Amino acid sequence: MGAFIEINDTLRITKEQGFPGELDLETHLNSPYQTEDFVDKVFRFKSKPDIRVYKVPPVRNFLVQDVDGKWVYWGLCYILSIEHDYLKKETSGTFKIIRINSPQEMKQAFQLVDYGRPELNYFE
Repeated sequence: MGAFIEINDTLRITKEQGFPGELDLETHLNSPYQTEDFVDKVFRFKSKPDIRVYKVPPVRNFLVQDVDGKWVYWGLCYILSIEHDYLKKETSGTFKIIRINSPQEMKQAFQLVDYGRPELNYFE
């Protein structure tokens, strides 16, 4: 008998899974948000497929918005709590934003972090 557990360094979520509604991509590209805007906010994500384990603070995770299968690297987050639903094989939890990328950094991040999969790059 075995089990499948995925270890992640990236929290990639859609709006439906709990990507913060306060972060609007078009707004950010025109008038960038600052990390300080989110310093004390805790966000919840839900129904992420599979049982996942994330790096624990003070180690960061990448915060990525999944937009129609394309990845947008927003910045860095700390995973604060995790809940596993073993029957549904889903992971939910809470996180805190610790860094927001500038629009220029967002466009460069994919090249620096995930260059092997250009088909997932939102900006290409």
